[in-house]
Amino acid sequence: MKKMTSAYAGKLLRSLEEDKAYWVNRENESCTYVAANNEEPVIPEYDYAEVAATIEQIDAKIAVIRHAVNLSNATAQVQVGDEVMSVDTILIRMAQLNKRKGVLDWMRKQLPKTRDDNNSYRARNAVPEYRYINYDLDLIKAEYERVSETIMEMQIALDRYNQTIEFEVEI
Repeated sequence: MKKMTSAYAGKLLRSLEEDKAYWVNRENESCTYVAANNEEPVIPEYDYAEVAATIEQIDAKIAVIRHAVNLSNATAQVQVGDEVMSVDTILIRMAQLNKRKGVLDWMRKQLPKTRDDNNSYRARNAVPEYRYINYDLDLIKAEYERVSETIMEMQIALDRYNQTIEFEVEI
């Protein structure tokens, strides 16, 4: 049993994925070889059983660590402002708010009145059309700031959790 933080688990998972990529690449490069009919082949060193066992051990560690992280994310309670949320709820909520922030960002950048050029196929002397915003621009700007601050508050709480709270992993 080993204790670790989410931040450490993330770094350990990246390291394990790199190690696995090394072994998979080694297998890809060594499991076959090319030789001409009239030459002595250069046979690379390759032991299927060793490579397969090593990859299996790495995959097992990855599965155990990911499960522990997921379990921690689902059960750990984190204070975000006045609210207590699970880590997985924070992650879901942040994704939702980031999408909303994108829409609000587009809306806050719109001019109150713009020339609509979608009618270029009409005659040259057609009456120009204008596009108007149908919302309070100040309200949108304020909402954008509120959503941005909420995301930042969640991210800070998540960073604090990831760096300080330990959970047990059976590796």
